[in-house]
Amino acid sequence: MRIIIKFSRMSRQRCHVTGAVPSFGHSISHSHRRTKRRWDVNIQRKRYWVPSMGRHVTLHVSTKGIRIIDRDGIDAVVGRILARGEKV
Repeated sequence: MRIIIKFSRMSRQRCHVTGAVPSFGHSISHSHRRTKRRWDVNIQRKRYWVPSMGRHVTLHVSTKGIRIIDRDGIDAVVGRILARGEKV
């Protein structure tokens, strides 16, 4: 009896700030053979204190999203997320 264990890749989430999702394409070898591959977004789980809400918020953000939060402020970014109708 043979037991086969399959490890599925954990799906990467999308960025709450930029909406970035993984992109797909081909790896092309030296002999020009093409195999499927995907480019994952660098998603980080960050916890921010939002003064306007009076509580902490955990966001899944890309590194570009972290820079946007640093530039615009967490209140403005959370306001945009709520305006889109997403939960925070």
